[in-house]
Amino acid sequence: MRLKGILLLFLLGFSLIASGCIGSGTSPREKTVTLVVFHAGSLSVPLAEIEREFQTYAREKLNLSVSFQDEASGSVMAVRKVTDLGKKADIVAVADYTLIPQMMVPNFTDFYVLFATNEIVIAFTDKSRYADGINSDNWYEILARPDVTFGFSDPNQDPCGYRSVMVMKLADIYYGKPVFETLVEKNTNIHANGTHIYAPKQIEVKNEKVVIRPKETDLTGLVESGSLDYFFIYKSVAEQHHLRYITLPAEINLGDFRKADYYTQVSITLGSTGKTIKAKPIVYGITVPGNAPHRKLAIEFLKFLLGEKGREVFEKNHQDFLNPPVAFGNVPEEIRALVRVEG
Repeated sequence: MRLKGILLLFLLGFSLIASGCIGSGTSPREKTVTLVVFHAGSLSVPLAEIEREFQTYAREKLNLSVSFQDEASGSVMAVRKVTDLGKKADIVAVADYTLIPQMMVPNFTDFYVLFATNEIVIAFTDKSRYADGINSDNWYEILARPDVTFGFSDPNQDPCGYRSVMVMKLADIYYGKPVFETLVEKNTNIHANGTHIYAPKQIEVKNEKVVIRPKETDLTGLVESGSLDYFFIYKSVAEQHHLRYITLPAEINLGDFRKADYYTQVSITLGSTGKTIKAKPIVYGITVPGNAPHRKLAIEFLKFLLGEKGREVFEKNHQDFLNPPVAFGNVPEEIRALVRVEG
């Protein structure tokens, strides 16, 4: 009897454990891993979609339950979280690839990949003043009107911010008008000496005409609500949020590789880093830091993003993907078949 009792208790305990595993909906062999991603605000929409696709892939192919901890910010801040604040991330994805070799190589990573492009546009809605009159020829005159407000992101934190002010300095050259002085210098403490721009560490606005926020996507809601008329933003973000926008001439929109030499006429020094950046075509970059908590899985995610599914997601979200992506440094073997290795 005693033996039978012990067997009954064992079987009962086993059945409870088994039912508990089944009820949880998770295989007892399945692991759960959280990948931390520091990324540019303009990557929020395509990254979220790629992450959902990767979660399905990881469950089916890797027997892993993967979650993501995304931290969107200006790209300069995304990098500084790793380099200055000592935070750990599995992926760092930025809107200006040069931030990685300038600030992360060699102490924080030994490779990076150029993977997507964009261009600067001016976005607005039907609520914006003079929405039906603004175009690629008169936009700087519309923005200068006393009753019009406009915004851009903080150059010290976000590439879209320093690109926006460089666009306005390039407009000086292209239109032969004092666009930068009228729109930037009169309204902020950002100033220029010739074609070189200086962004003080503490950006100040002199009036209510201009609104500056840490990252470009912080301005989207202000324009959608009608409290801000216009803002400088990436074309992909304007499309994703179904905003109206005007395209700018290729000579100033930073989206045309054939105009690369023309863009380099303008540069900016950032008070936050002391770095000087020349205007150039917009190219996004991505890396896995050397101390990534889940480096192997992060590289698997990077491989997924650089592959066919990643390209499909980005192009669906109105952002061109490099064909092929270009990689530099000690490129992991796992992604070499998907990129062109340079240097």
